[in-house]
Amino acid sequence: MSWSFYSPLRDDANAGQAALVTGGGTGIGRATALELARTGARVAICGRRAELLEATREAVEAVGGECLAVPTDVREPEQVDSLVDAVLERFGRIDVLVNNAGGQFIAPAEEISPNGWRAVHRLNVDAVWYLTRLVATRTMIPNSSGLVVFIGLSPRRALPGMAHASAARAAVENLGRTLAIEWGRHGIRTVTVTPGVIRTEGLDGYGEEAVAEWEREVPLGRLGSPEEIASVIAFLASPGGAYVSGTTILVDGGIDAMGLGRLPS
Repeated sequence: MSWSFYSPLRDDANAGQAALVTGGGTGIGRATALELARTGARVAICGRRAELLEATREAVEAVGGECLAVPTDVREPEQVDSLVDAVLERFGRIDVLVNNAGGQFIAPAEEISPNGWRAVHRLNVDAVWYLTRLVATRTMIPNSSGLVVFIGLSPRRALPGMAHASAARAAVENLGRTLAIEWGRHGIRTVTVTPGVIRTEGLDGYGEEAVAEWEREVPLGRLGSPEEIASVIAFLASPGGAYVSGTTILVDGGIDAMGLGRLPS
């Protein structure tokens, strides 16, 4: 099956907006930064590896965008405070926050240690909340506008081997729905974008056999691309997505509809 991606959005769809994308050095974060910049937004990116951030910054500038790269460990509140300070100093506001940074590992539930559980929730829940609240109170609520994007996991109903990560992403998804109700009066929208298995650098550690099995389980018969997730996020940030809030958008090739096709071994 032949398939290739091209952006469906105009190059001024997000003109005048300032966006902050966490985990912007690779994968979905990098693709989102590029798509937001390609559609006119000024973009700030953060992550732990400065060299990857620099590569993304150069790629954004190569398409004519403006990019601020700030090495940051989003698990550390002091570093997050400095990140938001730097973005506001450069751009004056943050209109779009994409909480893309995250991580997990595959393990049977009974083998997940308390430390392993806490590590996943610290990155995927605690850090996400700290940054989201900070951006909302510093710039979105005062400006009476904003979009906060959370990233989920598909299939949503159950993902064996990912009890810790599934619980964390479910918490954030519910957080997003609640914030849509509480912060709607401030003009702030919240949406969870939930990818299926996306062909990124993050798959490298799982092995070719596992990746091939995941691909066979997708009803569309292929893995997704980071650009497909990025284009949905860029659309949500644009005027076309202005009435979308408090919901989850699945970008997973149909795998959530089918669920997991096999029992864990």
